[in-house]
Amino acid sequence: MLEIFASTPENMGLGDIGDFARRVEAMGYDGLFVSDAVHDGLLLAGQALAATSKIKVGTSVLIAFPRSPMNVALASWDLQGMSGGRFELGLGTQIKQNVEERYSARWLPPAAGMREYLGSLRAIFHSFRTGEPLNYVGEHYQFTRLQPFFNPGPIDAPDVPLMIGAVGPLMLKLVGSTADGVHTHPTNTSVRYLKEVIEPSVAAGLPDRDPKLKPPMIVASQFVATGPDAETVSKERERFRDMFAFLFSTPAYRASLELFGWGEVGEQLQQLTREKRWDEMPNIFTDEILDTFLVTADYDSLPETMVKRFNGLVDRVTLTVPNDPANDAGCARAIAAIRAAAKRADG
Repeated sequence: MLEIFASTPENMGLGDIGDFARRVEAMGYDGLFVSDAVHDGLLLAGQALAATSKIKVGTSVLIAFPRSPMNVALASWDLQGMSGGRFELGLGTQIKQNVEERYSARWLPPAAGMREYLGSLRAIFHSFRTGEPLNYVGEHYQFTRLQPFFNPGPIDAPDVPLMIGAVGPLMLKLVGSTADGVHTHPTNTSVRYLKEVIEPSVAAGLPDRDPKLKPPMIVASQFVATGPDAETVSKERERFRDMFAFLFSTPAYRASLELFGWGEVGEQLQQLTREKRWDEMPNIFTDEILDTFLVTADYDSLPETMVKRFNGLVDRVTLTVPNDPANDAGCARAIAAIRAAAKRADG
């Protein structure tokens, strides 16, 4: 079954997240991903879980290396217990400059560091649940002390699912071997990229996967230009054209363009950013390129479009929450129709 998740705007803070989460739940979304950029992702997740009773809430993605796995484990364990099992921990590495210069934290090799981070969390969760001594010793993380006084004890909920944001082949392989799932980058959600890059890279790690773990979930962090009418859809489409032009100016995200033979477009966008010619960037991002990465459909045609593109290819996909609450009812009908169409497609 194809799950539909919402995501918060990156500038949404604690004062607004509760009402937003209630809107998302009322519209019938399966879950909500909260950001960890301008505001703390764990605090946002706690507020969203407290304001709702059904939807799943996950971080997408919490910047891992500046935070001790023990601190993250304690917060996640509390969120999972308090919500009855509705919390998911999505983790990401960020870039080296941000980790070292924004957070003044230790940078680690992304795949190796994240592998140990996940291993540390699972070892800590195991000790929380069983009371057994904590003993995780890796190259980058060592956890060998957890006195009973500091152990919160078991919760009446499953262990916290551990998702990671992944772009490169080593991180995608880590998804297959270790993580519970992957959050794709919005530049990596084209059908061709999902089939030719994401799937085989994740599959490369499966031979090393613990058989106790379920198959990893694939979450498409998709941008969707939608709304009740053509005018709204058109405005959203141009908003996302600007966003994609900015994203693809970053060399790390150029692989998707190169897959389609558009590598020079990324080079042109990067050069325009160097020259601070921001207004010219969307002009380079043609309709052909935009349609490859963006879903464009009004609420009536959205179910067919989403199911045709994603059903059977990913487990979850994000869908933009309406900017205008007056469109919530239309969005809710579209979500219900997507769910019904996916069910029919599954037979």
